[in-house]
Amino acid sequence: MQDLKAKDTWMVFRIIGEFVEGFDTLRDVGPAVSVFGSARLQPGDRYYDLAVEIGRELAKDGWAVITGGGPGIMEAASKGAAEAGGTSVGLNIKLPFEESANGFSTVSVDFDYFFARKVMFIRYAQAYVVLPGGFGTLDELTEALTLIQTNKIRNFPVVLVGSEFWRGWLDWARTSLVGLGTIDPADLDLMQVADSADEVLDLVRAGALAGREDQPTSPDVAAH
Repeated sequence: MQDLKAKDTWMVFRIIGEFVEGFDTLRDVGPAVSVFGSARLQPGDRYYDLAVEIGRELAKDGWAVITGGGPGIMEAASKGAAEAGGTSVGLNIKLPFEESANGFSTVSVDFDYFFARKVMFIRYAQAYVVLPGGFGTLDELTEALTLIQTNKIRNFPVVLVGSEFWRGWLDWARTSLVGLGTIDPADLDLMQVADSADEVLDLVRAGALAGREDQPTSPDVAAH
């Protein structure tokens, strides 16, 4: 039991260290958009190619692009931003399989703990852009929606890319979640759908202009 307590104490210090490194590294990044999607989609896939275009257009418009730093959609968005001469932030998570740094990030931070990494995604983003992905992508999406719904962070744009991919999920949310009364119909309006880089950029811009200064801003999430 004493050994377990000692390990817990040192784990707390390691977690604090990850927060400090993340805050120090990202504090001067400027306006940014977090982009999510599958690590398994490869060059030539239509969503991979679309993510490259989205990263490029965001960077050209002055946005830093924040990704998980790994392969697939993360690599694609980072690549697009880097090709446009923009800032590409990679928040790398150390995993026993699947993920490794993609090489396109201009700013990188390594994490052992998912939740410390999640705070960086939300703290420094003015919007979320969510391409097709798996459990990890859905986790980031629903966590952001929960924080917005509960008014813990500012109501920023959450853009789902790929109407064909997301249609079934949105239909299920409408029939099952709204139908049973576990969420309000208006909660579905927290998400917007886009099918092109231009649509994504328009929605991100519109959300940034809206401001919504009457609500908590995203940095406050670190206190919760």
